[in-house]
Amino acid sequence: MKKLFRYIFLPVMALLSIGIFFTNKLMYIRKKEDQFIFERESSSGRFDADIYAHLSKKEYLLPSSFGYQLKAVLAEPHENHRYIIIAHGVTENKTNSIKYMNLFLNRGFNVVIYDHRRHGESGGKTTSYGYYEKHDLKVIVDWLKSLKGNDIQIGIHGESMGAATMLLYAGMVEDGADFYIADCPFSDLKGQLTHHIRTTFKLPPNLLLPIGNAFLRFRDKYSILDVSPIAVIENIEKPILFIHSKDDRFILPEMTESLYELKNGPKKLYIAEKGAHAQSYNENKEEYERTVDEFLEENGLLA
Repeated sequence: MKKLFRYIFLPVMALLSIGIFFTNKLMYIRKKEDQFIFERESSSGRFDADIYAHLSKKEYLLPSSFGYQLKAVLAEPHENHRYIIIAHGVTENKTNSIKYMNLFLNRGFNVVIYDHRRHGESGGKTTSYGYYEKHDLKVIVDWLKSLKGNDIQIGIHGESMGAATMLLYAGMVEDGADFYIADCPFSDLKGQLTHHIRTTFKLPPNLLLPIGNAFLRFRDKYSILDVSPIAVIENIEKPILFIHSKDDRFILPEMTESLYELKNGPKKLYIAEKGAHAQSYNENKEEYERTVDEFLEENGLLA
């Protein structure tokens, strides 16, 4: 009985503990509180509640194909057919997208901001780092086209997980927008998790990843290997502006550089001098905006 306990029961319990711990951390990643995001963006001057309150906009609840609703806001102060959709990063919400919304409003675009599944005011039980989120982004794009017509100009800006989601969408579907801006995406979820496990938990990823992936397949019905923007980047024909901070230690800039190298057709790369993860705009505002303007002009996307 002691041998049975030692050689069977204990290893099985260890595997279960590792698998459940890994997938809980992944699927139910701790989000920032909505109030914290609101206060952070307000105190930094990136969000003005009074200006936002008086902005010409409408709120929508859109049905995801996975049985929950997505909360979206369409800001439409311009009488034109130019739109951009903003996809926020993991643990954030659409309030974090308002600084980018303002950037594009000032350039004559109407803007859609929305909450990913399990974030902000959207439904959904788990975070999947782009696997399910890319289908939700398709819902947003298809809804906007059905509302405003198929002849509108659409851009998509994504930050971090939002950028990876955007690239997965563009590579999976019909390259459904006219241009893309990918700010600090990971190129491959397996590679990102390998880096995170080594640097944060100081554990061997070769042991954790196979166990965690098996549990993820069972619990959330997808594989880590399914979340790989670099595997689909060659499918994207439309122009992409890639952005990353050189000092980003959470998602390494080498991931964006690899995506840039494999992208065919129109592309541009901007590596910001200052800023940690997802801080390229906050720390390099003028250069960031100048790079966006250059990208739009080079690809005939300005009004």
